[in-house]
Amino acid sequence: MPERGGVDTAPRPIDPRALRRCMGQFATGVTVITCRRGDLVHGTTVNAFTSVSLDPPLALVALDRRSRAGALLREDGDYVVNILDASQRDLAMHFAGRPMAEPVPWVDEDGPHPRLAGTVAHLVCRPWQIHDGGDHTLHVGSVQEFESRPGRPLLFHGGAFPELAPDDSAVAWSLCLDGMNPVAHLPVHDEPDRTGRTDRTDRTDRTDRTGD
Repeated sequence: MPERGGVDTAPRPIDPRALRRCMGQFATGVTVITCRRGDLVHGTTVNAFTSVSLDPPLALVALDRRSRAGALLREDGDYVVNILDASQRDLAMHFAGRPMAEPVPWVDEDGPHPRLAGTVAHLVCRPWQIHDGGDHTLHVGSVQEFESRPGRPLLFHGGAFPELAPDDSAVAWSLCLDGMNPVAHLPVHDEPDRTGRTDRTDRTDRTDRTGD
């Protein structure tokens, strides 16, 4: 109990289902993590995936510590992060436990890096570090090779797969501005000139620095 006149700072119980709904408001892409361990080729659908570092090249995937995939990624051997195309909902559900009627479209299923055909990108990762993530384990992988193609990624939001609306904006955002000079990365239509005023003249012949 707090002292008289004090404030009770004890944390309130968290409802896991409500927290899951809250976290579901953050839209993500959808990946399938695939690997070969001996004669076994395994895959699992995961949306808890993110880039970590470019130098060295690192990526992170969070897996339920009770899952088969989590156990396999703790073993020696590479794994593949397949970033699904918007047309691959059936593949996402297949590796989440709802099998498709059609065969899975593999590329190099018999090789050391089995990956899925038709994805917008894939990354071959080598286990680098594993961290405690509560009821999950955080697998940080060193990117060994990767490939991407133009396409529309499959999105996951609020327990569903929404469509990605086309973006006609000419402004690209590719960097985190934390700790950087924000002026150098403003969209071109808001770029201040050297006097501190906002220059809104025609910039059709200028290079958009935000795409660097």
